[in-house]
Amino acid sequence: MTMKMTTRLARGAALSTAAILLATSANAQTLTFFTGNDQAVVAYSEAVAEAFEAANPGVTVEVEVGPGGTERDNMVKSRLATGTMSDVFVYNAGSLFQAINPMQTTVDLSNEPWQDSILESFKQTVTAQDGTVRGAPFGMAMGGGVLYNKPIYEELGLEVPMTWDQFMSNNQAVADAGYVPVIQTYGDTWTSQLFVLADYFNVQAAEPDFAERYTNNEAKYATSEAAMAGFQYLEDVNEAGYLNEDYGAATLADGLRMVATGEGAHYPMLTFALGTIGQNYPDNLNDVGFFAIPGDSPDVNGATIWMPTGLYVASEGPNVELAKQFVAFAASPEIACDLQMEVAPVTGPFLVAGCELPEDVPAGVADMQPYFEADGRTAPALEFLSPIKGPNLENLTVEVGSGIRPAAEAAELYDEDVRKQAQQLGLEGW
Repeated sequence: MTMKMTTRLARGAALSTAAILLATSANAQTLTFFTGNDQAVVAYSEAVAEAFEAANPGVTVEVEVGPGGTERDNMVKSRLATGTMSDVFVYNAGSLFQAINPMQTTVDLSNEPWQDSILESFKQTVTAQDGTVRGAPFGMAMGGGVLYNKPIYEELGLEVPMTWDQFMSNNQAVADAGYVPVIQTYGDTWTSQLFVLADYFNVQAAEPDFAERYTNNEAKYATSEAAMAGFQYLEDVNEAGYLNEDYGAATLADGLRMVATGEGAHYPMLTFALGTIGQNYPDNLNDVGFFAIPGDSPDVNGATIWMPTGLYVASEGPNVELAKQFVAFAASPEIACDLQMEVAPVTGPFLVAGCELPEDVPAGVADMQPYFEADGRTAPALEFLSPIKGPNLENLTVEVGSGIRPAAEAAELYDEDVRKQAQQLGLEGW
């Protein structure tokens, strides 16, 4: 079920003339805008809509909040296929973007003047197979790893783990002290994937050509020790009894509450979630730190990075020109940077030239900085290096993390899921 909200209030914050001029006035027009359901994303989406309305008297922006996870993927694909998608919509970049058949379902934005200020690292993730750029960044880059409660670490004298064995040792210390060692929230199934997806830095460190071979049907999760590790991590923490009792029903909101308030020590998650913590638990925001998924060696330690979601124009929408003006407006530094920082805490670097991070970023973001500042300590998530991501992963990781299915079996099933997805995309060699 989706929730629709119409935003009509003029935003009080001053906007520069340059930003306002990006959008031209129109009379009595309604623009529909489909966005994600994370609280921070909703707040930012509403703020952008209000600012656009203020800059365009007579225009109303209807913000529609969609579901998360697989339900969202299915809804986006269905609505694009039937020509019923909102005029403008927020959706994933990378492999999931490729899966929506972007050459047919989205508008080519390659030649828009604002593209000159978008970093090339993002453009690559929203480029269709014909080489055209189809989106703008909507949000900040994210780190994938573990959000952890700093006061618990201080109380127990723990150090950030540099290996998986150290992480498991920390978990035992946390359990002995009466806290939840590892928070899992399978009520929102997509959150179950982080041990697998955020471990990609370690996969690439062990097999630098894994993404290329994986795309060419030459590398598999089930036959790669490095790629299998993420599935094994899910099995390890479940078998050790380190999870919260309600992991099967708990949601993202529950997980963020637990790690922020100190009910639990570790929550595998993307750093975008710091924005929601900042809104719901502002007094605890700096109690939450970040570290990368640790691997086998302390000498090889780095973070997996996610690009922001993309903002796209639906090709079948009735208001394509107005929608393109909205995207241009949202991609300007005044909106993509200044307005976003007004609405929510900074959760990672921006992908728009001219945007700079403030000095007083949240602790979790500050913890990300060393990974970006040192050579070789970041790697893009696999979904930004390969067009293939099997849609059933989140269900398989729930099964492994719940003790329903062994890690090795889940990896084999995921390889089969990937094969079907590659064939749907028409990739050679599959």
